[in-house]
Amino acid sequence: MRPLNTIAKEIKSDWAKINYGAVPYLQAMQGLSSINDTYYYDSGRTIVLYFLSNASTWKGDKAKAIKSELKAMLK
Repeated sequence: MRPLNTIAKEIKSDWAKINYGAVPYLQAMQGLSSINDTYYYDSGRTIVLYFLSNASTWKGDKAKAIKSELKAMLK
């Protein structure tokens, strides 16, 4: 699995108008390597879950692939 910070960079480069609700979670992901890391008091797992719940407006093939990749990390 790729590091979360690598995935976050790819998301930022692809998602033109990032949903304001997803911004803090995307920023947090930039400081994480895996879902087992923590960002202040939040687990990486929680950050990814909250990002996904706020990323419904991100569409396209890349969005679909990355969302699937993040969901696979949660299993």
